[in-house]
Amino acid sequence: MALSRSANSRTLSDHAHIWSRLRSAIASSSGFRNWKGELSSGEADNVSLDYLVRRYLRETLETLAY
Repeated sequence: MALSRSANSRTLSDHAHIWSRLRSAIASSSGFRNWKGELSSGEADNVSLDYLVRRYLRETLETLAY
């Protein structure tokens, strides 16, 4: 059982690290910066970068789906 928990903890840690790096890369991209700049005044204030990146990805995928 301890091995299972250790493996799961490591996997979650790896996933968190990957998401952190991916989020940083997306947030520094020109597409994200342009998208964020088009948001209405104050819309991006008081929300986390995590929320903004997830919203950006969702909206981008929705656009690509058309």
